[in-house]
Amino acid sequence: MTEEKVRTESDTLGPVEIPADALWGPQTQRSQNNFPTGPKIPIGIIRALLNIKAAAAKANMEEGKETKEKGNAIIDAISKLLAMPNEELHAFFPLHVYQTGSGTQTNMNVNEVVANLANKEHPGLNILPNDDVNMGQSSNDTFPTAMNLVAVEALDNLEKAVQHLIDELKIKQDQYWTTVKVGRTHLQDAVPLTFGQELSGYVSALNHDLSYIKELKPTLYELPIGGTAVGTGLNAADGMAEKIAQILSKEYGHEFCVDTNKFFGLANHSGLDVVHGAIKTLAADAFKIAQDIRFLGSGPRAGLGELNLPANEPGSSIMPGKVNPTQAEAVTMAATRVFGNDTTITMAASQGNFEMNVFKPVMIEAFLESADILSGTLTHFADLMIHGMTINKERMQADVDNSLMTVTALSPHIGYHDAAKIAQAAAANNTTLKEAAIKSGKVSEAQYDEWMKPLEMTNALKQKPIDD
Repeated sequence: MTEEKVRTESDTLGPVEIPADALWGPQTQRSQNNFPTGPKIPIGIIRALLNIKAAAAKANMEEGKETKEKGNAIIDAISKLLAMPNEELHAFFPLHVYQTGSGTQTNMNVNEVVANLANKEHPGLNILPNDDVNMGQSSNDTFPTAMNLVAVEALDNLEKAVQHLIDELKIKQDQYWTTVKVGRTHLQDAVPLTFGQELSGYVSALNHDLSYIKELKPTLYELPIGGTAVGTGLNAADGMAEKIAQILSKEYGHEFCVDTNKFFGLANHSGLDVVHGAIKTLAADAFKIAQDIRFLGSGPRAGLGELNLPANEPGSSIMPGKVNPTQAEAVTMAATRVFGNDTTITMAASQGNFEMNVFKPVMIEAFLESADILSGTLTHFADLMIHGMTINKERMQADVDNSLMTVTALSPHIGYHDAAKIAQAAAANNTTLKEAAIKSGKVSEAQYDEWMKPLEMTNALKQKPIDD
């Protein structure tokens, strides 16, 4: 840095050169110098920390620990920062995920920016990052509190995306409830079902996944704020944590509480781990659904060809007219990233040592990425693939007519062994099942026509969709 463009400030380790116009201070600058690698701290964490600092300032003023002048100046500075769009806000918070495992440097980045902005707006108050903005707090309780806040926000968005996909699938489910097609097990032909029934399985899987997320989400409502450095609450005012929880509950629209073991809250992240397990389960089911849809739509002439998938963009740089199931591919790729993130989170959650887990930044970054990429890809999968998807009814009917596994309907009348012989004969002689059945002498043409009714085999006319 050249002398004209920097200012020098000191922290407990000595002087640090900082860009002259930067709002941050020496600890932020040290982190920039020492940890320049990888993605930036998610902006949601920054906003959460700002909300925590504002809530703490209010609580400290109510408890008489902070003057109204300083407390209100801190709150005013935070309000200005929170009003900024993310792109503008990012300029003040440049630190990376791969830093100290407690998130201390990001917590101090927030403290320094808030203090400097407050001092700029209210000269003469001498607001200090540690003594004022961080009053009654520690990185060890503010950062995990921020983790829970942003995780809950991310789940809110994910739940909406899953519900949207469910709604689109249910429209198709009802539309095609009596459309008969060949079932498949072990990737081989099986007895018939309807396409609506097949889709109802997808809907039910997603409904179950949604319920798992909703049932587990409240574990993230337990906030470790108030534990300060090791969970004892040293330097936090009585009642401060409860007041912060009340303010944050109103801000985020969820019933957060601090009635939890602080030693657990600082050293363990079991809530994030278990909830991400539900996200991973959703990803696994989404992978299966997207995989099925793209295989059923494979072709148009040399694949299964049961579905007509929307053409959203050209599919090849060399093959004219080619269209690919790209929305399904995006979902399956996102799912694989979620599987990897689940391993990261599981390993990170296991690494609490004594009173502290020091894998916090990477854990929340992985969690948020999983929720974000699933929210986005599932929404576009619903809008750009499922919504415009139609069936190739003629292909479905032809496959049913040519299927050998409809012979299963003959088993109650002539027995499994003789029915198997009929199917084997049809396959060996390349004839229809009806021809083989009549030739066997076990079934008359009238009996075959009476017993072999594919739609009745599905029981679709007797059933209503069970979605959950």
